[in-house]
Amino acid sequence: MAEDTFAFIIHPIHIKQDVARKYPLLGKILTEGQINFFSRYFPPVYLSEIKGIVSQATGRELRGWLLACPFTPPTMMSVPVEMAYRKIVACGHMAEELGARILGLGAYTSVIGDAGHTIADRLEIPVTTGDSYTITMAVEAIREAARAMDIQMSEATVAVVGATGAIGKTCATMLARECAKLVLVGRREDATESVREMCEGLGAEVSASTDMRAIYPADLILTVTSAVHTVIEPRHLKPGAVVCDVARPRDVSKQVAAERDDVLVIEGGMIEVPGEPDFGFNFGFPPRMAYACMAETMALALEGRYEDYTIGKEISEAQAREIGGIAGRHGFKLSGFRSFEAAVTPEHIDAVRERAIANRKVWKPVLST
Repeated sequence: MAEDTFAFIIHPIHIKQDVARKYPLLGKILTEGQINFFSRYFPPVYLSEIKGIVSQATGRELRGWLLACPFTPPTMMSVPVEMAYRKIVACGHMAEELGARILGLGAYTSVIGDAGHTIADRLEIPVTTGDSYTITMAVEAIREAARAMDIQMSEATVAVVGATGAIGKTCATMLARECAKLVLVGRREDATESVREMCEGLGAEVSASTDMRAIYPADLILTVTSAVHTVIEPRHLKPGAVVCDVARPRDVSKQVAAERDDVLVIEGGMIEVPGEPDFGFNFGFPPRMAYACMAETMALALEGRYEDYTIGKEISEAQAREIGGIAGRHGFKLSGFRSFEAAVTPEHIDAVRERAIANRKVWKPVLST
């Protein structure tokens, strides 16, 4: 039987910090602007071999490779799309040469252009963006955070920021079946209104907006934009709100952590990987943990599903549920919460809840944008 193998592409997000993980000297001496410039000319980077992932269902071990596309988010969004395609495809050819049987696209490599279709067409191995499992685990993370904060989903107001994107749209339809009110926020009015119409009749009372102030009444906020800069500031959140930030780079400003000890911010999609995985490279997560999009690629390889899986901008709820079942069978599961690179403890959640109760008595919303 052929060996189960995969490769996954990442790229610098916290630009100087991430470059320094591989090239300490360059990360130290180059400015962010210089890194953005030089990244256009840098070839794909081999980061590490991944070992020790073992399926709980079959006992089969998975071998993989972590590769880096040297483009930064500002570069990725500013260069012609064909230039971005060529760089990502070059990473894919490196994966093929290493022996990978499926390729996962991480962060901005998954949203550029047609969200994986062109990349898949130009490679011999199948491709996935990992967005289906990201959807499943983002919704599960919101449910878990609601329980931790004593918020009843069936009575809650839930907001989805970035509701018109591939992930946001499907998260919205799933959450519309579980909450009382659903607030959808997107950049374009027509596209956001279209998602509102999709969610109508699923259970929740649904509204749509292009104004970030619309999320203020929300108890639970799932944010998954493709913005290069943060979009959620302290003034946008009421006391006791929970924000699940699935975006990379993150959507929630660091000012929220600094100024708002009465809201809970968690990072969506941190997954515990089965076995004793050794990623061979520090990409900023604790041991044994991976992004949900990475976990989807691994789970498909363990399942022997070597096919284009999540590509394009339309992802069905059925597909999100299917990969959730596949990943769960092999032993992948939602890990504990993290927030701004630190673990979220039960004591922290208790403190947020108590501060929120106190602040609700005196809090006045900031009405300016």
